[in-house]
Amino acid sequence: MTLGLSPIEKALLRGKWTVPTQETTSPATDLAKAVVEGRFRDALTSPTSRELLRVQSAKFDLPFDQAFSLGSQTSAEPIEAEISRLTLAVACLHAFVQLNWTGPDLDVQPLEVISFESAEVTEDLVNKKAISELAQGGEPAYHLTQVAVFLRIAQILLALPYDHCQSALWWRLRATFIHQQVLDEPVPQPLTTFAALEPLKANLTAESDLAGRLILEEGLLEHQFSQDRSAADLFVQAAKSTGLEYELTGALGKRTKFQQFDLSQLVLLAESHLPDEDATVIDNVSKTSTTKQDVEVPTEEANVPETLALNDDTLLERTEFTSSSPSAPDSRLKHIDPNSQPPLHPLDQCILLSMCLNVRNTSPSHGLTNEQMSPYVSRVISHPRNWSVHTMALLLRSRLESARTRTIERSTLQLQALIDQMPTADSTLQERLLYFHSIPLPSKWELERELALRFLGLGVVRSALEIFERLEMWEEVVKCWVSLERPEKAITIVRDLLEGRKAEAEEVVSRGKVASTNRREIHDTTREAKLWCLLGDLEPENAVEHYERAWKISKGTSGRAMRSLGGYYFARGKFPEAIISLKRAVSINPLLSRSWFILGCAAMRTEEWEEAKNAFGRCVAIDEDDAESWNNLASMYLRMGTVSGEKTSDETNETEEALEGEINKSIPFSNKLLAFRALKQGLKFSYENWRMWSNYMVVAMDVGELAESCRALGRVVEETSDKNGADSVDIEVLERLVAAVTRAPVNPEDAVEGKAEAQPAAQNPNEGHGLLRTVSNLFERVLLPRVSSPRVHRAYARLLTWEGRWEEALKAHLDGYRSGVAGMMERGEADVERWREAVGEVEEIVDVLRNFGPRVEGSKWRLQGRSIMRTFIGRTREFEDEPEWGHLVEMQEELSQKEEED
Repeated sequence: MTLGLSPIEKALLRGKWTVPTQETTSPATDLAKAVVEGRFRDALTSPTSRELLRVQSAKFDLPFDQAFSLGSQTSAEPIEAEISRLTLAVACLHAFVQLNWTGPDLDVQPLEVISFESAEVTEDLVNKKAISELAQGGEPAYHLTQVAVFLRIAQILLALPYDHCQSALWWRLRATFIHQQVLDEPVPQPLTTFAALEPLKANLTAESDLAGRLILEEGLLEHQFSQDRSAADLFVQAAKSTGLEYELTGALGKRTKFQQFDLSQLVLLAESHLPDEDATVIDNVSKTSTTKQDVEVPTEEANVPETLALNDDTLLERTEFTSSSPSAPDSRLKHIDPNSQPPLHPLDQCILLSMCLNVRNTSPSHGLTNEQMSPYVSRVISHPRNWSVHTMALLLRSRLESARTRTIERSTLQLQALIDQMPTADSTLQERLLYFHSIPLPSKWELERELALRFLGLGVVRSALEIFERLEMWEEVVKCWVSLERPEKAITIVRDLLEGRKAEAEEVVSRGKVASTNRREIHDTTREAKLWCLLGDLEPENAVEHYERAWKISKGTSGRAMRSLGGYYFARGKFPEAIISLKRAVSINPLLSRSWFILGCAAMRTEEWEEAKNAFGRCVAIDEDDAESWNNLASMYLRMGTVSGEKTSDETNETEEALEGEINKSIPFSNKLLAFRALKQGLKFSYENWRMWSNYMVVAMDVGELAESCRALGRVVEETSDKNGADSVDIEVLERLVAAVTRAPVNPEDAVEGKAEAQPAAQNPNEGHGLLRTVSNLFERVLLPRVSSPRVHRAYARLLTWEGRWEEALKAHLDGYRSGVAGMMERGEADVERWREAVGEVEEIVDVLRNFGPRVEGSKWRLQGRSIMRTFIGRTREFEDEPEWGHLVEMQEELSQKEEED
């Protein structure tokens, strides 16, 4: 393939005609210029198009990729022929986008571009055949997609070999991204999709805008496949390619009309460095949007969608900043005033909106997420530059505001306004397509579906139902009827669709015409299979029969049927059958983490540890934030080294040394280490899950990561102490942590082998003095303020004793005595065994006083001992007849005599 892009290819990619005049003499050039300017009818009805898209056979039953000659023009040079093919592919792709995404209405129909000799072939029939061919990986294409044949032709033309047009690979990426949005669920693509673009990326280093676009579009496709980490990296690379500088920081400002004091508000500072050809328009828009603080209304010259005002009695239209230099002194953006930031290049606006998408996907759904996203969206909305980019920004703001009571009205009205403005001609088609591929703008039906879901969330079920029925999204229609507690109505609708009593829009021929006999021959089996799956969801008693029928109708391609059947079997405890069905489902569409998760759980139940480990591994590869899958993955690592019936991860907190040794021998250390890493990763996304922290604590102890085990114990106590009290502390783990500290020499220099003058060795954070601070903080900041337990106090006393802090150690022992059985004994108790246990504690505390008291300066330890003895004997005189009573009296007399001697 020829390296480098021709001027025509660059013009097609940028959407602007920048080809020098001397190169505008060939038919291919004229064709490309028409496509760039949005004159698709001229391009698609040109002689070049008719020659290339000539139908070989009058038969309509051939697939589209076999129906056309697709040969090179006989009179054209190879380079010009390739440019013509590429240009027509772009024309078809953008014509499809115009009618289904951006609007306005299209002025050319498929049968004006391709013609069949048969009179029975209609626009509807051609469209239905194309939709059927667009189904991929068992996922049907949306059946009300318009002019789907244009997307299909674009795919066919782009699939041809290109030896001279390197940008064909890029257009394949764009066609793939659009195709994925037509399918019910994303379908994985070959690994070569991205790898093939690397040489092109290397050739674009001098074209910063094109390089940024390509990397950004790769990130958007990764985002479509839920690969958020990869997408985030690509978005950052795109910003570097275009030279975009941005910084999320804080600045003093006000958000409400009655706010008295300035508070710190999040603000995104950003500055573009790309050359801009529309500076005049930018300045006009900039002045309007920065001087008019009340309402963000763009000028007419901007040709952008209407930005609705909030009109709230409390909230300001946008944050008013009082600080003019919010960034750090060493920041490259310290010169930017947050109230009057410079306009951004539209491509940089696309990058910021994409980063905003990633914030939404990689953060938990709580208020902080909205706060993080709002500055990105506000930065773009403040300077409207392009119709599509501004539409996307308003859509994102509408989504953000849908969860707040003060903004939900504008959110819904703004979404409705965006839907209504699609068919209008308020901006040129060329402008709408200019940055279309650089943003994830939803299709028209997805926008309407989002509005219906918004109504559904507000409880306006009937309005949502009307939209879903008009869009013929039967799965959502079924959910609406179920929510209205009328499942029988949902069943009737699905059965009418299957039996032909309820016709879908595309199956209705124009009024007064007779249906073609060929229509049933190209019935979309993937959509029919989906209807049988819906019926299976509604009729659990016949679910297996319906799911299997869907599988049979789809000829083994319906992933939905196997997902549903696998879930049905799993819910009823038929785990082997569930595994078979779910394996089929994930082989068809391996991008759905929920299917992998249920497969892993089913394999766990059948003790197929390796199978479960692989399934949960795929879950976390698809969705790195899935803490539950990380936890289960760790459990599988611990079980893979055991045989059935042995103790596993849930039982590794046993303290008996023999049992512990058996567990350690049965599980390979490498598996324990992998489990530790999996739990550590999962806890990043489930910080408040005390069960995961408990598992992490045990596994960390087992692999020798005692500092992490100490941290985990603290988290368990923080989360559960209010409910469980002293039982929230794993005493065995705590005592092992204390032992790990106290078995080291008290003097750190004694732990270093060799001469005394040698350099001190680095402290191991998991033992001795390296662990001391962590364990001390655990006691002082977490355990003692929350828990009062004898064993906790005694463990703390051992730690203090090792440090030589005798007074504090003595106090800890006394606290342990007071919280123990002896300290809690009351008059009138009759439990002899409990009393004997208390006697042992009294003897122990007296011994502690004898040993520690003399080491504490000014301690009246004998007086304390006598007081303890006197109080305990006075409370338990009911046990005077017990043999241990005499020993207590002797201890009391001994303490009294020694005190008199002193």
